[in-house]
Amino acid sequence: MLKLGGKVISITPVEEPATSKPLTPRIVQGNLLLPIVAGSRPVTEAVRRKSAYLLREGSAPTGYAHYFVLRRNAHGVLAATLDSPLTVLPDEFDYLDDGDIVRLNSERGDIRVLYRRNSPHNTILVTEQCQHYCLMCSQPPKNVDDSWLDDEAKELIRLMPRSTEVLGFTGGEPTLFGDRFLETLRLTKTLLPRTKVHILSNGRTFADRSFVKRYATIAHPDVTVGIPLYSDDAAIHDHIVQAKGAFDETVRGILNLKELGQKVEIRVVLHALSVGRLEQLATYITRNLLFADHVALMGLEITGFTRANLDDLWIDQFTYKDVLSRAVRIFDAYGMHVSVYNHQLCLVNDDIKGAYRRSISDWKNEYVDACVPCTRKHECGGFFSSAVQHKYSAHIRPF
Repeated sequence: MLKLGGKVISITPVEEPATSKPLTPRIVQGNLLLPIVAGSRPVTEAVRRKSAYLLREGSAPTGYAHYFVLRRNAHGVLAATLDSPLTVLPDEFDYLDDGDIVRLNSERGDIRVLYRRNSPHNTILVTEQCQHYCLMCSQPPKNVDDSWLDDEAKELIRLMPRSTEVLGFTGGEPTLFGDRFLETLRLTKTLLPRTKVHILSNGRTFADRSFVKRYATIAHPDVTVGIPLYSDDAAIHDHIVQAKGAFDETVRGILNLKELGQKVEIRVVLHALSVGRLEQLATYITRNLLFADHVALMGLEITGFTRANLDDLWIDQFTYKDVLSRAVRIFDAYGMHVSVYNHQLCLVNDDIKGAYRRSISDWKNEYVDACVPCTRKHECGGFFSSAVQHKYSAHIRPF
């Protein structure tokens, strides 16, 4: 599991020349968003003034707004020779590379990695506010003014390279910011015109036809809204998301989006409360929402509210593999595009291999000891790091 945020070691000189007087520690002021430069690629003076250089070997180029060095390499760096402040990072950040973007908060002495150029799993947290309290929410909502996250999102998008292939927006519920979020999406279209965009939403804001029309007017060439639907029974869905009336608004949101030709993915998290009617849900979707562009059947991530509700939610993937196969067959029979996410390959039947995907984000993807001798490990999606830490199937068997 990659560490995407935490405390830095120091933002002070690492070493002083023996003949010099003691130096006054140089502290970075403010809360800086810094693209990282590493290696010897040519960089203009204007870019240097707004970037941080990651020191590894050799002499440090001049003119950068900041310098980073890993703790294991810090002994060879004289902060007094640099023309800008130096931050020493824990060695867990050794994956940082040229083109990544970080947020450095000098007052708190911490760093957050917001973008990794070589990762296909870059997602922007737009807000932590939400009108749902899903029993298995991995990002528990907070009733706070966090509009600064939207400001950060816009600033981050302006720094991203145009070569970015995929970008996600998540929350909370991103659409709660209304037109402000649409401005962010419009900015993404302008600055990253070839980037595929995926928005995670509960779909309820799209029940407002006027909002859907404003969303559709942006005319992004490749954007999909991923909307959860957990049961064909409205009462079960509303219970899972802890919001009365959510089912009706969610379905209306999907219908409104598709009426205006927008891409929609239906997402189903599989757990003890949703698996029981999975086949009925598949039938409901094929009869009523056949025009959905994609259906994702997703394994449970044991983080956030899931940990508190695990006794009610836990079900071994091995025990519902036949139900999963039958649901996939229903979608296949109607020609719907269906995928199975977040499952281990040894816990699903062979008949769903066409729908099976390796989907867990690289920064939280692990394997257990039983996987070491497996001959199909390269095909398997593995585990969420949280599952390795807390609970996973007792039926893991290597091929």
